[in-house]
Amino acid sequence: MKENILGFQVDALSVDACVNQVFLSLDREQSKKWLACLNPHSYAVSLKNHEFESALKSADWLVPDGVGVVYASRMLGGAIKQRVTGSDVFQGLHMRMNTSKGMSVFFLGATDDTLAMIRSRMAKDYPNIRVAGTYSPPFKTVYSIAELEFMVQVINQASPDVLWVGMTAPKQEKWIFDNLHRLDVKFAGAIGAVFDFYVGNVKRSHPVFQRLGLEWLPRLVQQPSRLWKRMFVSAPIFVWHVIKQAVRQQI
Repeated sequence: MKENILGFQVDALSVDACVNQVFLSLDREQSKKWLACLNPHSYAVSLKNHEFESALKSADWLVPDGVGVVYASRMLGGAIKQRVTGSDVFQGLHMRMNTSKGMSVFFLGATDDTLAMIRSRMAKDYPNIRVAGTYSPPFKTVYSIAELEFMVQVINQASPDVLWVGMTAPKQEKWIFDNLHRLDVKFAGAIGAVFDFYVGNVKRSHPVFQRLGLEWLPRLVQQPSRLWKRMFVSAPIFVWHVIKQAVRQQI
C-alpha cells in the first residue's frame, strides 16, 4: 500500500512487511527492483534536482525514512505508522537471507577500510550470506563514462542477489536510477550512511531517541556543520508544503 505525500508514492508498510516484500522479490525471475528512502531533506533537495526527483519516484519501494514523513502522513490522513529506515531494511533483509543460505550481496560505496570492516562483520553476523564483492568508487560528484562502465562490470562479474549502494543522497539514487537496467542484480538499495552505521564509524542515536522520533538530535550535536541545513532549511520547507497539501485536501 502506498500513499501520496507531496507527489511521492510512499510505502505505508511496517518494517517487517517491507522486508518481507523485498525478500520475496528475490525469488522472482527478472524482478530487478530497488528501494530508496524519503525524508524531509531529500524532498527539499528534489525540488531543485529533477533527476533526483525522477529517481525517487521510480523506486519500487520509497520508504518513510524520517519522522517528518510519518507526521506528514498523519496530518494528511494517511496510514503510515512508523519510520522504515535504510538500517531497518539492511538488517531485516540480511536476517531473512541468512536463514535461506546461498544468497549474496555486493557493497558499492564508502572507503576501502570501511568495506574491509563490513566484510569482517558480515562474516560474523551473517555467515550464510556470501559477500560477492565490494568496490570503493572515486569520491567525486560526477563519474566518467569509463568509471561508470568499470563499476557496472565489477558488479556484474560478481552477480550478487542484492546490491547495497552507500554513496550518499542524491548521488546514490541517481546512480541506481541510471544504471539498474544494466546490472545483473535482483535488488538494489540506496542506504546512505548505513555502511558507516554498521561498522561503527558513525554511531546511531540511542534507541530512546529513535522511538521518540528524535534520532536527528544527537547527530545534529555531533555533526552540526553537516546536518544544520537539514533541520533548519529543509525541514521547514517540507512542513510548509505538507500544510499546503493538507489545506488543499480540505477544500
